[in-house]
Amino acid sequence: MKILVINGPNLNLLGEREKSIYGDISLDSIEQRLIDKARMLNVEIEFFQSNSEGEIVNRIQEKDYDGVVMNAAAYAHTSIAIRDALLAVSVPFIEVHISNVYKREPFRHNSYLSDIALGVIVGFGIYGYEYALDYLVKVLRRA
Repeated sequence: MKILVINGPNLNLLGEREKSIYGDISLDSIEQRLIDKARMLNVEIEFFQSNSEGEIVNRIQEKDYDGVVMNAAAYAHTSIAIRDALLAVSVPFIEVHISNVYKREPFRHNSYLSDIALGVIVGFGIYGYEYALDYLVKVLRRA
């Protein structure tokens, strides 16, 4: 089983940007935690981060994975293209947001991905990735 973790724009700056919202842990550190978790779950994991909507769409369309943990970041609130790509490949995914988007600006309260996601994890910080991976693997193993 292979899980793809996709991170959208500006998440490459985790640990440097807006620490009061996102904390001080880098994306590399999050990925290492997920590698350790994937090893415990006995699944393969791959990471992809891009600030480019088209690159994210292209990666989704490769469909060389069984499920996706997706932090589309700002694209969750703007990208019909990413939504359409996820619908096209018809692979289960869990939407993750590090911050509680419902405590932030009103435009962040709406996501183009939430209604097609297997689930949405919001506001649990970096632990949301681990929760998403754990649940996604359980669902895929039941299928």
